[in-house]
This record gives sequence, C-alpha cells and structure tokens, in this order.
Amino acid sequence: MKRALLVLFPLALLLAACQRETGPDPLKLTGKMFVFNYRLAYATYLVTLEKTQPLPEGSVVRAEFENPAGGAPLTLERKLFASLPRVVLESPDVTCVKKNHPYKVSIRVLGPDGEQLQSLETEVTSSLDQDILPAKPLVIGPAYEKNPAVFKDGKAPAHFETATCAG
Repeated sequence: MKRALLVLFPLALLLAACQRETGPDPLKLTGKMFVFNYRLAYATYLVTLEKTQPLPEGSVVRAEFENPAGGAPLTLERKLFASLPRVVLESPDVTCVKKNHPYKVSIRVLGPDGEQLQSLETEVTSSLDQDILPAKPLVIGPAYEKNPAVFKDGKAPAHFETATCAG
C-alpha cells in the first residue's frame, strides 16, 4: 500500500502541474484597428479575438487601451460566453489619435476565480489623424436627424469644422 502511494503521489503532482501551462492560449488576436465614425464624430479602438480553447464559465477579458490624449489608460471588461466563438472589444471613445503612432493595448483573460489564464500585448496604429472627423456629430437621435448645431436652417455649412485635440 505504501509503495502504491509513493508511485501515485508523484504522478498526481505531475498531472496537477500540467493544467493550462502546456496548452495553447484560449484566445488568438485576429484583428485590431481604429474606427472613425464620421456621422457621429467619434473614434474608438476595435480589437477582435477568436477562441481557440474552451474557457471556464464565468471567465472575463479585461483590456487597457493607451489613451491617445494622455492620462490613465481606458479600461474595458467583458464577460466571455461559451457559445460565442469571437470576442469583440471596443474601447470607450478616444480623442487625439495621430497617424502612424503606435498605441499600446493590454489584454488579460481571467478565470472565474480571478486567476490570469492569458495575457496579450499589442499595438494599434492609425492610418489617419483624428482631425478628419467633424467637430460635432452630423446627426443626432435614433432616426439620425441632421444636427441643428451643424446644419443651420437645415442647410449644410460651406465648410465643416473638424475635430481638434484638446489633450
């Protein structure tokens, strides 16, 4: 009996040590870009990930996006659902995006107990400056009505004011 325990105990330790470390990461980065919404006059980061391995129920993904205007990173947390093969992370609105400047994005996958299952680091670079956006949204409301602050008496201005960086 003692001999069996001496053989089984190291085997049990070996199996316990082979949890997540030996397998591939559960999420794979599949896309990253800045999205400029011209009609609503805002920009955001958009990062897409694909599941490559099942994750425990209750897992979450946390992302930190470098703030182009400076200051603290912008954060986002999303619950992961077993039935969805992809994860889409869209940051809060950003300002001061500069063309050809790489901005850092850090992503952590956490299990239901808060244990880190994966960590990803990447950079997103825009091919445009944010000043291509209008200073104010061109449309408002659920029906996308013309914004009266932009369209005086319903007429388009001769020149649209563009976004500036206040940061």
